[in-house]
Amino acid sequence: MSDRRSEESSGDEPSSSSISDEVWEQFLQDTERDIRKSAPKEPSARAREVTERLKGRKGEPEGWRTGPAWQEMNGRAARRRRAWAVIGVPLAIAVAVVAMRPSLIPGDPFGSTAGTDTATTPLPAETTTPTAAPSAAAPGTPTLARPFAGSPALRWADGAAGIVLPKATALGAIPKDRVELALQQTRKLLVDANLSPDVVAGGRPGAALSVLDPKQPDVLDNLETSLRSPSKTHDPLFLFSRFDPKDVKQAGKVVKVRGRITFAKGKFGGVAVHADYTFVYPVVRAGGSTEVTRTIVRRVIDAELPDPTRYQVTPGRLTLLRYDEDAGNSACDINDGYLHPQFPSQAPTGSAAPSGPSIDPYDRSRDIGKQEACGTVSRT
Repeated sequence: MSDRRSEESSGDEPSSSSISDEVWEQFLQDTERDIRKSAPKEPSARAREVTERLKGRKGEPEGWRTGPAWQEMNGRAARRRRAWAVIGVPLAIAVAVVAMRPSLIPGDPFGSTAGTDTATTPLPAETTTPTAAPSAAAPGTPTLARPFAGSPALRWADGAAGIVLPKATALGAIPKDRVELALQQTRKLLVDANLSPDVVAGGRPGAALSVLDPKQPDVLDNLETSLRSPSKTHDPLFLFSRFDPKDVKQAGKVVKVRGRITFAKGKFGGVAVHADYTFVYPVVRAGGSTEVTRTIVRRVIDAELPDPTRYQVTPGRLTLLRYDEDAGNSACDINDGYLHPQFPSQAPTGSAAPSGPSIDPYDRSRDIGKQEACGTVSRT
């Protein structure tokens, strides 16, 4: 089976001639709240950093002059993947009822006079952790012309424009230019791994791999193995978004993106960077199909640009400490290194039946990385 996550709004926006924007927004919020009350709750999870293994040690960490730095840093990056299968229907049903019976709410929300189209106004950049999932989007079915119809992602940024770096500042003795380098390297990783057309079509993520430190034990070797011979334990989807071009292709050139990057002084004398982004991919089946669906991938990455005067590292390269993936609308239990979106007209694929809770893939307020069960999604 597959799980879906997509965000957009359609052109069938409510008219302001018969109902105010405030009433319409309140109705959508009330509808979503009622549906969410009945959905299973996602257990919270606190991201476990690799460096937590250092708890209990006293004094300054071992530098390259006194001991093997990678022994302390533990070398390997923690990684988790979670997949969500089968689209839930309560929200879709609620929207369909309103579409067929507009009399259920005050006025005529689908009148012919268009009002202020707030549903398509781009959102400002995300600067803080969201406290709730986005409101329900206006009803709509994705098409080649409108691949984000019916999804809140319609208001998200297009592609790399959505990866906005914070202003670099010095961190104590760490100069501003080193902070800027850490941010730029992280952005390069995110863009190539998730937005490069060649990589999304199954190509090699050369630019992303080039920012990672080859001296970090096993990390690059594991990633190379995953690209060469994908398996359950060596899966390139842990870090890269890839579709099999023989099966599907992107519907248009736009991938919707929302998230944020923060930085702080790291545990290894350098710049620690935390990135949390969601990517929405509209796709069609290869061979001329016009049926559009969406796959939603959220990634949380923790990396550091360590102090090269204290640790045995490659200057300018990132140390990957942790990377978590949360994939929506991708078949469960298929480990060939590609995302496998499910289309409405297609029979479910994959051998694993959903066993996890129902999740809203657009909810960026929830934690990811703890549970690896194949669950269900409430909307795509």
